[in-house]
Amino acid sequence: MTKIFLSIFLFLSFLGYSQENLPLIPIPKQIEFVNEFFELDKSTVILSQDSNSFEALFLKETIKLKTGLDLPIKSTYTKGNSIQLSIQIPDTIGFDREKYELSISKKGVQLLSFSNQGLFYGIQTFLQFIPFQKSDKVKTQGVSISDSPKFKWRGMHLDVSRHFFSIDFIKKYIDYIAMYKMNTFHWHLTDDQGWRIEIKKYPKLTEIGAWRDGSMVGHYNEQRFDTLRYSGFYTQEEIKEVVKYAQQRHVTIVPEIEMPGHALAALASYPEFSCTGGPFEVAKGWGVFEDVFCPKDETFVFLENILSEVIDLFPSKYIHIGGDESPKVRWKNCAHCQSLIKKEGLKDEHELQSYFIQRIEKFVNTKGRKIMGWDEILEGGLAPNAAVMSWRGTEGGIAAAKQKHFVVMSPGSHCYFDHYQGDPKNEPLAFGGYTPIEKVYAFNPIPNELSIEEAVYILGAQANVWTEYIETSNHVEYMIMPRMAALSEVVWGTANASDYKNFENRLIDHLDFYEKMGINYSKAIYEVTTAVSSGKNGVEFILKAVNPSGIRFTTDGSQPTNKAMIYTSPISITKSCTIKAAYFENEKQKSNSIEQTFNINKSSGKKITLEHQPHENYGIGGSFTLVDGMKGNPSKFGRDWLGFSGKDVVATIDLNKIETISKIKLNVLKSKGSWIYYPKEIEFLHSEDGNRYTSIKKFSEVEIENLKGNIEGIFKNTQAKYIKIIAKNLGVIPDGNPGAGSKAWLFIDEISVE
Repeated sequence: MTKIFLSIFLFLSFLGYSQENLPLIPIPKQIEFVNEFFELDKSTVILSQDSNSFEALFLKETIKLKTGLDLPIKSTYTKGNSIQLSIQIPDTIGFDREKYELSISKKGVQLLSFSNQGLFYGIQTFLQFIPFQKSDKVKTQGVSISDSPKFKWRGMHLDVSRHFFSIDFIKKYIDYIAMYKMNTFHWHLTDDQGWRIEIKKYPKLTEIGAWRDGSMVGHYNEQRFDTLRYSGFYTQEEIKEVVKYAQQRHVTIVPEIEMPGHALAALASYPEFSCTGGPFEVAKGWGVFEDVFCPKDETFVFLENILSEVIDLFPSKYIHIGGDESPKVRWKNCAHCQSLIKKEGLKDEHELQSYFIQRIEKFVNTKGRKIMGWDEILEGGLAPNAAVMSWRGTEGGIAAAKQKHFVVMSPGSHCYFDHYQGDPKNEPLAFGGYTPIEKVYAFNPIPNELSIEEAVYILGAQANVWTEYIETSNHVEYMIMPRMAALSEVVWGTANASDYKNFENRLIDHLDFYEKMGINYSKAIYEVTTAVSSGKNGVEFILKAVNPSGIRFTTDGSQPTNKAMIYTSPISITKSCTIKAAYFENEKQKSNSIEQTFNINKSSGKKITLEHQPHENYGIGGSFTLVDGMKGNPSKFGRDWLGFSGKDVVATIDLNKIETISKIKLNVLKSKGSWIYYPKEIEFLHSEDGNRYTSIKKFSEVEIENLKGNIEGIFKNTQAKYIKIIAKNLGVIPDGNPGAGSKAWLFIDEISVE
C-alpha cells in the first residue's frame, strides 16, 4: 500500500491560512465560512462505502504522513468524530462526475460526490486545510464548499523525446497534475531526437530510434554539440504501469505519435518509409527537419500498426498525431507524392497533408478513438472528426471552433512553460519568450471572437513543456512550478485576473510547502519585475514586487543592499545608466538582483508607431520596446525583442522636434531552427513634416548577414523630425531551410538615433 502513495501525498499540505484568505488552489467555485472548527485527532474515523477504495486509502495515508495520525477506515456508520466519504449516483444521464460538496464543521467532515473522481477532488481540497506537521490534534476551518470545474480538459504536456525522464519522475509529474485537480497528461513520446515507446512489431524504433550520437548544447545559435550517446525509452509494461497509476488519480494520458513530420527517429530506424530512402540519423540538434513520412500505402500500414499497439496501451478518447511543422520540400520533389496529388485531385502539398491526416483519422476512428493534432492540421482542410490543439496563437482554435471542432487552447503566449518566467538574465537558458505567473493567470481559454454557441467547442487548455533546454527532472519542476498552479485555477474556471494579488497571496503559502518538500520551483514571483513607459523627460522605469516597499535599488551599477534607496515611484531615466534592484523582507534579500542598462539617445522614450503589430507571443511592451533604451540579449529573446510572423516592420519615430542626426542603429536576429530569419532588406528614411520621406540608408540581405544583424547606418548630418525604419520580412521560408513553406519570423530590437 505504501508504494501506491509513493509521492502524491507529499504534495498536499499547505501551511497557514486565514478566514479571509484560505490557501486553496484552485480556489473552489463556492465557499461559505462556518464560524467553528473541526478537530482531527486519534478518535477520528474515515467512513467510506468502499473501505478499499483508492480514495479512502489515499486520504488515510496522506493524513498519516502529514500528521502521524493513523485513522481507521470503516464502511458502516459510527457515531462520533468522522470524515464521511459518500457517493450518490443520480438517476440521470450525463451528470457531472467532477462535482463535489465539502462540509467541515465541529460535528465532522462530510464529502459528497456523484463519482470517485469528484470524491478525489474533494479530498484534495480538504487536505489543503491540514498543515504538514506531526500533531495529535489538528484544527481545520469550518466551511461549506460546492465545487466543480468549468473546463473538461485541464492538461499538462511533457516532451520526453528531446530529453528523457524516468518512470518515477513521470509518476511524480502525474502527482503534480492530480494535486491541482488537472485531469490530462499529454505525453509527447516521439520526435526527431528520439523514439521513446516500445513497439513490438517494429523493434528497430527503440533499438535505433531511441539513441542519438550527441546533443546540442548551449543556445541554438551557437550550434555546439557534445558527442555523448543519449538514449531512453519506455517498455510497454512500464507504459501500462504508468497508465494504471494515472487512472487511479483520475488523470487521462493522451499519447502523441508525431506524423507526418518530426519523424527522423522513426526514419533512421525504417528509412523505407521516407521519400528518399535515406540513410538518416536520429537528430542531434533542435529545430525542424525536411525528411518526413512519405504517404505511400506501406507507410500507412507501418503507422497503423504502430497506432494499434499505442491504442491498446492507452484508453484515452483522443490519440494525438502531431501534424505540426511538417516541411513540404520532400513531397514537392517526390514522384510518388506528385502522382498522388494528381490522382486524388489535390491542389498542392498542403492538401496532401490533409489527405495524410484524414487517412490516419479514418483508421483511428475504426478503433473507436478520435485524433487530435496541432493547429497545422487545419491546413488543406480539417479532418472530419479531428480536435485541434491551438499552439501558434488562438487563431487556429478560433477557426476550428467556428467549424464545430473541439479545441484545446495551448498558445505559446500564455501556455509554453519552456519560456522564461523571470528576467532572462537570472534564468537558466530557455527557448525564448516571456511568460511570468501573472500572464499565465490572466489567460482566458475562450477567445472573445467566439459566440456562446461556438465557445462550447473549447474543451479547455494545457501547458506545454518542450525540453530542448531542459535536461533534468529538477529543471522540469523549476519550469512548471509555480506556473502550473496559476494555470490550474484558470482551467478550473475560478481565476480572477483582476484580483491577481489574492491568488499571489495564496500561492506564496504554496511556495512555503514547496520548500519543505524539496520541490525545485522558480522564485521569480519574488523577483523585482520591470516595465517601461514614456515619461515627460523620456523613459520611466517601473519596478514591481510582492510588496513594492521592499524594493531597494541603485543607479550606479552597484549591488543593492538593505541600505539602498527605497523604491516609491517610477524612476525617470534621463541619461545612460545601469539600475540594479532586489526585493528585501525583514532586511534580508529575498530575490535575485535584477540589472538593467539604459542607453539613452534621441529616440529614447519618443512616440513610435507600427504599421503591423508584433505577434502576441513576442509582443510584450508593444512598439515602445523599440525605443525604451534597453538592448535585448540575442541568446535570450524573451522580453526585449518584438517578433513578427510573416510581416514587415514599418516603424515611425516622432522625435518631437527637428534634430540633427548622423547615425541609426538597430538589431535583428537569425535563428533558423526557430524559423527566425534576417530581413531581406532594411531601409532608414527621414522626414521633417511626417509626409515626405527621403531614404538615408539601405542594407541588403547580404549586408545584413555580414553585419550579423547588428545594423549601424552612419551618414552625414541630416535634419529630421521623423525617422522611419522599414525591415522587409523574408516572407515564406524557401526550400532547403528549416520551416520551409511557412512564414518567417522577423525579430527586431532597440532603434537608436544619434
